[in-house]
Amino acid sequence: MKKQTENYLDKIPQRKEGINWSVAEDGAVTLEIENKGIYNKIAQKLFKKPKISFIHLEAIGSFVWPIIDGMKDIAAIGVEVKEHFGDEAQPLYPRLAKYFQILETYGFITFK
Repeated sequence: MKKQTENYLDKIPQRKEGINWSVAEDGAVTLEIENKGIYNKIAQKLFKKPKISFIHLEAIGSFVWPIIDGMKDIAAIGVEVKEHFGDEAQPLYPRLAKYFQILETYGFITFK
């Protein structure tokens, strides 16, 4: 029996609850990630690691983050990115796929 392959662009991302974020006047998005856990507590005490890390997203990431609504799939988000950035976003879908893989790896999003 063949295993059905899933099209990554059909995945529906949703932001993980509890991540605070803000948008600057220029549209740049900053995520506020709390450094939790025993290893982070030790690093905070010994190495003065901050309790909250600020992740500054680049232009396309700053455009994409607010439109992650748990209803649009990656392909639909790609259409909006293409309309907004045009050729600047190319190669669009490989770039978006990698971006969402990174967000998932860091635990910033999940997929429905």
